[in-house]
Order: sequence, then C-alpha cells, then structure tokens
Amino acid sequence: AGLIASATAQTYSDCNPMEKSSCSADEALSSSSYSVDFTKGADDDAWESIGSGDVDYTSKGAEFTINEKGDAPTIQTNWYIFFGRLEVHLKAASGTGIVSSAVLLSDVLDEVDWEWLGGSSEEVQTNYYGKGNSTSDTRSETLAAAGSQTASHNYTIYWTKETCVWYVDGTAVRTLNYADALGGENYPQTPMRIKLGIWAGGDSDNAEGTITWAGGETDYSDAPFTMIVESVKIENFNPAESYTYGDQTGDYGSIELDETDKSETKSKTSTKTTTSTGSSTET
Repeated sequence: AGLIASATAQTYSDCNPMEKSSCSADEALSSSSYSVDFTKGADDDAWESIGSGDVDYTSKGAEFTINEKGDAPTIQTNWYIFFGRLEVHLKAASGTGIVSSAVLLSDVLDEVDWEWLGGSSEEVQTNYYGKGNSTSDTRSETLAAAGSQTASHNYTIYWTKETCVWYVDGTAVRTLNYADALGGENYPQTPMRIKLGIWAGGDSDNAEGTITWAGGETDYSDAPFTMIVESVKIENFNPAESYTYGDQTGDYGSIELDETDKSETKSKTSTKTTTSTGSSTET
C-alpha cells in the first residue's frame, strides 16, 4: 500500500474526460519532435511551473531544489504527445525521503514514469498506471541505475500503442506489452504531458506508507536537495494541433486529432485518429 500511495501522490487531473464530457481539448505538440538544452536556459514557451519552490537554470542545467519543508519544484509541458519517445538526461537528488521524478501523465491518469529515491543511489523505480488504477504493486519495478546521483544519465521511455520500453543509457531495462496490462485495460494509451520534479516523500506530514516507501523521514536540516536536468528530447508519433476524447472509454481509439493541413492555407480538419506505432528505431 505504501508504494501505491507514494506513486500516485503527485498526480492529478484538472478535468478527467472519463468522468466529464465537457473537458477542453488538449493542446498537442504540433511537430514530430522537440528538444531543449536546459544548460542554456529555460524554455518558457514549452514549459510551465506548477510546484512550490523555484527551478534555477544554470550552466549545469535545470536545478530543482528542495530548500525547506513544503518545497516541491515541478515543471510540465504546455502540450501533450500521443505515443512517442521521451529522453531525459538528469542527475537525481540525494537525501533520505527525497523523490526525483520524470513522468508522462494523461488527463485520465494514464501514467508512465521514472522515480529515484534519494536514499537509493544505485537504483531507479519504473511505474505505469492505466486510468489511475492503483490496485496492484506489480506495476512498479526497481532497477539498477549505477551512479544516478553522481552523474547525469540518459533515461528514455519509448511508448507506442503496442509496447512501452524503459531504457537507461541506451540499454532496454524493462518492457511492458499492451496485452500484459490487464489485456490492455491498464495500458497507458491516452495523450500525455511531461512532468519533471522533486518532492519530499519522506515529509513528516505524509502517510506512514509513503514515508516508508520513500526511504524514511526527511531531515530538512540536510537541505538543499537538488535534481539536475540537463536536457530533454521528445518525439510525438501523432503530431496535431489538439487531442479530443471522442467518448468516455479512455481508449486510444477514441482520441480525435485536430490536424493542421500541410498546404499553404494551413486549414484545420478534425479527424478520428489512426494512431501511429512510431518509428522502427527505439533507442
């Protein structure tokens, strides 16, 4: 129960299309790729801050720092992708109870993520959720991640409608197939935005199960605790202007793409999606 509580503690949806039919369309990444080098500064056009505390942009990258109780600096993309590839180069934070994270999250609470616990410097946790279903601990796998707190490493998620693969420095470390996630019912399959952040799972105000999962209670006198993100590369296998849920099933086949005409007039047409499985090169 501790794992489940912690993994879902930082996720929410402003409007869940499986519960409400009036949710607005999601802005999409309209190009097939995006990249940012945070060592050269912020990209305020693509990212917004949603957490408490500041993110500093230095020659090292985007520095997410917990200085005191209540800090949880987090940024998220202003747009969504619908199947694609997320590559993040980061150095995780150290510190008991401190959680560094890189998350793909949808409006219906589909989720794919990486989480690094500050007290476990040689490990990384991988998780997935379908439609917010957190009834089983088997969705989480803890994997080796040598030197995660001493140097930046490449953490990549390759996500299609058939499979989701996690990579560490170009090596596949975990694979999830659609059919293996309750016959696809719990497979993440709706448009997701990217969230990067750090939070204190070991905060004394958290549930006991969350504190235990995070590795123990956080001592803020040991602060600052800092996660550093050097760069991010993103591929969107279904670029569009926006994504709309055609019904309340939360299935990928219900997602409608508002696409921009590639002609000079650039008129928009709304069509039901035929989702791409992505490129043949995964790493």
